[in-house]
Amino acid sequence: MNLSGSICALATPFRAADDALDLEAFDRLVDYQLSGGTRALVVAGSTGEGAALDNDEFPALVERAVRVVAGRVPVLAGTGMQSTRKTIAQTRLAAAAGADLALVVTPAYVRPTQEGLYRHFSEVAEAGRIPVMLYNVPSRTACDLLPGTVARLASHPMIIGIKEARAETERMRELLELRSDGFRIYSGDDPTCARAMLAGASGVVSVAANVAPAAMQNLAERALSGDSTAVSLADQALVPLYELLGAEPNPIPVKWMLQRLGLGGECLRLPLLPLSPAYHAQGEHVLAMLGLTPIARSA
Repeated sequence: MNLSGSICALATPFRAADDALDLEAFDRLVDYQLSGGTRALVVAGSTGEGAALDNDEFPALVERAVRVVAGRVPVLAGTGMQSTRKTIAQTRLAAAAGADLALVVTPAYVRPTQEGLYRHFSEVAEAGRIPVMLYNVPSRTACDLLPGTVARLASHPMIIGIKEARAETERMRELLELRSDGFRIYSGDDPTCARAMLAGASGVVSVAANVAPAAMQNLAERALSGDSTAVSLADQALVPLYELLGAEPNPIPVKWMLQRLGLGGECLRLPLLPLSPAYHAQGEHVLAMLGLTPIARSA
């Protein structure tokens, strides 16, 4: 799959009245991404509060995204669980719901060995029924998928790439050496994604794209074309957004911003809480600086 550019890790809107999925707001968010040029969408990942979704909500959300997207861009579903058997089952659910790929994060909390990770991802790729993108985010999982293990997985025909959220230049350099026609590297860290793409990463799986899809796709296009001067300017314009999105744990700040844009409520599921009022003025400033205003709803 020729997947490149800005890939949005979608937030999941919930209704304030009953904490149910707000599918109308979700539709607006998906349309906002498509109109902004986003090249693919991740549903039910960490930004989408995938761990807080009920069993019936996960396939419903994937099915909704697939229906609204209607083949215009690939849909990835976050299917990583704490055990291999559960991850395979979740990946099969995503496949049945119409997802194009599974974004599979390293198992959190259980702390497998590198051999355990190799066998985990291999079995998910063999049995999950859709292609897999590996996802490494040690800050959340306490589990680091090392480049040597990625090298062993990169030749599997059902594993198409890795979303790497570690920001170190050396880690990205090691992974970029593993690139091939069938295996690509994607940044999972907005503040360093420009550097990664200039070095050869194929794109970014972005939280910031929820708020500023056109700006993130513009950044990706400039980086993938190698225009370092334009990349620097585009990236600097987004730094205040990156800083706000990192002020409190993801997706707390991004859901506050989406609420301000009319793309869903600020509701999160416990133990996550809404953005602290201390950051509201900063958020309003960032939206104004980016020229972002509430999305008009159709009649």
